[in-house]
Amino acid sequence: MADLPMGAPSAASALYGVIGAAAVPIDLLAAFEKYEAAILANDLERLDAAFAPGPDTVRGDAAGLLVGRDAISAFRSARGGVATRVIERIEHRPMGVDAALLISVSRYVDGGTGLQTQLWERVDGQWLITAAHVTPRAQAFDKSVWRMVGDPLFQGAWEGPLAGLTVAVKDLFTIKGYRVGAGNPTYLEGQRAESTTAPAVSDLLRGGASLRGIARTDEFAYSVAGDNVHYGTPPNGALPGALPGGSSSGPATAVATGQADVGLATDTAGSVRVPASYQGLWGLRTTHGLVPRQGLLPLAQSFDTVGWLTRDGDTLRRIAEWCLSYDSSESTEKVFGESGDELPWCFIVPTEALASAEPATADAFAEMLAALATMDDAPLVEEVSLGDLDDYLQPFRTVQGAEAWRNNGEWVGANSEALGSAVAERFRIAADVTAEDESAARQLLTPLRERLRGVVRNAVLLLPTVPGPAPARTATGERIDALRAATLRMTTPAAVGGLPAISVPLLTVESALGRAPVGVSLISREGTDLALVRLAQRLAAALDAAKSASTSPTAVIEGDLA
Repeated sequence: MADLPMGAPSAASALYGVIGAAAVPIDLLAAFEKYEAAILANDLERLDAAFAPGPDTVRGDAAGLLVGRDAISAFRSARGGVATRVIERIEHRPMGVDAALLISVSRYVDGGTGLQTQLWERVDGQWLITAAHVTPRAQAFDKSVWRMVGDPLFQGAWEGPLAGLTVAVKDLFTIKGYRVGAGNPTYLEGQRAESTTAPAVSDLLRGGASLRGIARTDEFAYSVAGDNVHYGTPPNGALPGALPGGSSSGPATAVATGQADVGLATDTAGSVRVPASYQGLWGLRTTHGLVPRQGLLPLAQSFDTVGWLTRDGDTLRRIAEWCLSYDSSESTEKVFGESGDELPWCFIVPTEALASAEPATADAFAEMLAALATMDDAPLVEEVSLGDLDDYLQPFRTVQGAEAWRNNGEWVGANSEALGSAVAERFRIAADVTAEDESAARQLLTPLRERLRGVVRNAVLLLPTVPGPAPARTATGERIDALRAATLRMTTPAAVGGLPAISVPLLTVESALGRAPVGVSLISREGTDLALVRLAQRLAAALDAAKSASTSPTAVIEGDLA
């Protein structure tokens, strides 16, 4: 059916060879043909015109549900076209005078079949899609998420506290027998297979976890958006059509979509916390230097740290209990006190972070604080000023840039055309950082670091992880640049302080793409990583209990009586 004429009523005769096509009314068949032609041509205007306008139109697939034509349009414009396919079969079921269900089977020229289910309704004399569900062809693996994948790719210990867990490893860690790719195909081609495995990976394997695969990263981990011009942008497992968050985009998506239980990642300026917030995950940035970084391709050693992403707090706690214990981990850098020390049930909210949050996020965060205040065991919550967040961001960027250029400048200078434009521009700026610039920036960071450590000595910072929900994949240019700067203002302080920070999916806000998760971050004193995970679990449980109490039948009756 590749040469099928589209749009003319006489096309019904051309479709006669397709099973079931003859039973479809001619005008509906013509509308279906126009839509299929637009799909193959990636004609966004005609695709939008095929869907009924308004907020009630829906589209679903394995990635999730899109509600409203605007959300569907935003997703489609970021998706790109589909592979060439032909229709082999159509099943038609009338649903009334002006409604019909069409189920079509498509066969792709390069292999595989798919299924499209569409509810068509006649609106002002025109057939339009009001609901659709797509079952795509089976794929071996999503190359935007994975570089290598297996079942498993590498078997861990058969017994241990992490037995049964699968891990997606960010493509920055060395794994014996494999090359490090750093999100860039040219870089990957020039590497040799590694002779050793990074301790952060080995710890998980010795605990019983298995390596599911090597997951994608933004190029050289020098981004927080999650996009990659070479391999594609991984889907957002919580919000279809949205960016996944980076630079640990691959591990985050693998966990959010159920392809792995744990994401082994890195966080320099938010690369664990941002994708955790965008995709509704738990994400822990560990104290700087607590988890060994041997076998990790660095971006900026003054801030790089290892972290994990999970779908729930219990799994993250299992990981932290094993990997941060002295008798199980291979770490040789653990110079801190017992990470099991308890943290106070006491929070400090940075006023500048709230001011940086988008209105919907700030409102949801305020509602969360109000719910905490109603508890019998309500924590003490106070506001504090950390100072202008740009005072943290600007010197951080300078030092980060200087170190990034020292680590990668030789390769970048020889392969500048192999980089995506956004990352290439960041390296261009990094190349201009002088020794004097770096020294001055480090001097500015020292008192800021001490100030932060003083703030968290007897309390825990509590703030929205990022300004708002994940932006649409269609966001480009100035919008992305502004969002990146706003995000880094909120995530940089923990990096400057070298402090542990955890993002927990506690907020939900409305976005242009639908209801979306936004994380809440807790930041504590150095070395209290495990205690921080436990405190985050306590906070999440308390909010769940408060929510349940407010919606219980007794609470409703008492509210009515009041």
